[in-house]
Amino acid sequence: MPAIEVGRICIKQAGRECCTKCVIVDVMDKSFVLVTGPKKLTGVKRRRVNINHIMPLEDKVDVKRGASDDEVSQALEAQGKLDILKD
Repeated sequence: MPAIEVGRICIKQAGRECCTKCVIVDVMDKSFVLVTGPKKLTGVKRRRVNINHIMPLEDKVDVKRGASDDEVSQALEAQGKLDILKD
């Protein structure tokens, strides 16, 4: 299982949004990824995060690279993964 990939659901382990779930939207380089909650669902803003500060889960959502918050929300709803983010 490739752990760090677009669409992977993760738990933030550092920062003010610690212990909340988010979705990887873009892989920037070997150390950083772009994540989003989306903010209206989990409270996680779209931001650049060090990969050492997130813990990938086994769940994955089918989204394209650089997807907007609305596209991520629709994909989560369509695939029935909203309950995973809200736990």
